[in-house]
Amino acid sequence: MERRENDPILGDATRTHGSNPARCGQRSGIRFPAPRFSPHRVLGPISPIRRLAHSPIRPLALICALRETALIDAAAIEGRTNLPNLIMKLLRYGPKGQEKPGLLDNDAKIRDLSGVITDIVGPALAEESLATLRALDLAALPVVPGEPRIGACVGSVGKFIGIGLNYADHAAETGAAIPKEPVVFSKWVTCVSGCNDDIQIPPGSTKTDWEVELGVVIGKTARRVSETEALNYVAGYCVVNDVSEREYQIERGPTWDKGKGFDSFGPIGPWLVTKDEVPDPQNLQLWLEVDGVRRQSGTTKTMVFSVATLVSYLSRIMTLNPGDVIATGTPPGVGMGMKPPVYLRPGQVVRLGVDRLGEQRQQTVQA
Repeated sequence: MERRENDPILGDATRTHGSNPARCGQRSGIRFPAPRFSPHRVLGPISPIRRLAHSPIRPLALICALRETALIDAAAIEGRTNLPNLIMKLLRYGPKGQEKPGLLDNDAKIRDLSGVITDIVGPALAEESLATLRALDLAALPVVPGEPRIGACVGSVGKFIGIGLNYADHAAETGAAIPKEPVVFSKWVTCVSGCNDDIQIPPGSTKTDWEVELGVVIGKTARRVSETEALNYVAGYCVVNDVSEREYQIERGPTWDKGKGFDSFGPIGPWLVTKDEVPDPQNLQLWLEVDGVRRQSGTTKTMVFSVATLVSYLSRIMTLNPGDVIATGTPPGVGMGMKPPVYLRPGQVVRLGVDRLGEQRQQTVQA
């Protein structure tokens, strides 16, 4: 480990190749490993870049400046032709409450990002931060051994917003009219859990249900944005299981929130796929199985309100912040819609997925 005092690029920071990486760019939540991004190493003796390197500009601004001048094409300069084919799958791994940031590489190996970012939280979801992650040399990142627990793909979720009856065929199976405006409810952030964590059926519950949904993760602050601009505020997408207790949702008062936010009722992940890898969020297949029996099959094409419409609408009634998650509604096939209704009981296995976004697997247990 090398201590650098008053470095013009990193400031007063510690450089390392081990588990104690350099800390800098704190405003963005990013730590920049200096050897990877040193303009001397990447670009050689190019005098304009050397002048930038010895200016007081901070690391993130330096990288953005280099990108804007098309001089940070490190993949081409260093022969890393595999980078354009990388699908950005950001994840968090480790014991609950101690998750570390990671990235799934093209060989399905988890690469540790804790030397680069502190966590996959709001600041790390900004476009500049995601661009920095795309420029990383994956081969230089540590491989995470074994098969660690996969946590929620976003940490410190500020708002977990649900949308109800957003598929016409799902509204029909529940006997509800197609809404003229989005039906909005809250899932308490304490319900957020990992993609494979157990679903805890609340004591006395006989109507715990499943809902596979497309999750939208906000990347920058959105306030009264237009529908045409809305997707610019999205960082990426993930799988959500909007687990619901129907008695509390429907029979115990006029609001849905009570049946939506029990502990473990918000599995998200396994990973966050950045929006550039999902060119059309209205063309994704969703599915869910219980004990190997297909219960839900649908497509986001049949959404009543598109992702862009939802982001715009929500931004007019609240401020959306980086790291907020929107569960955009579920296709038909929920237990409540069956005749007679079928609900989850302890000891069952739920599997679900969305095109390009991965799969979840949960076992139901009695809380």
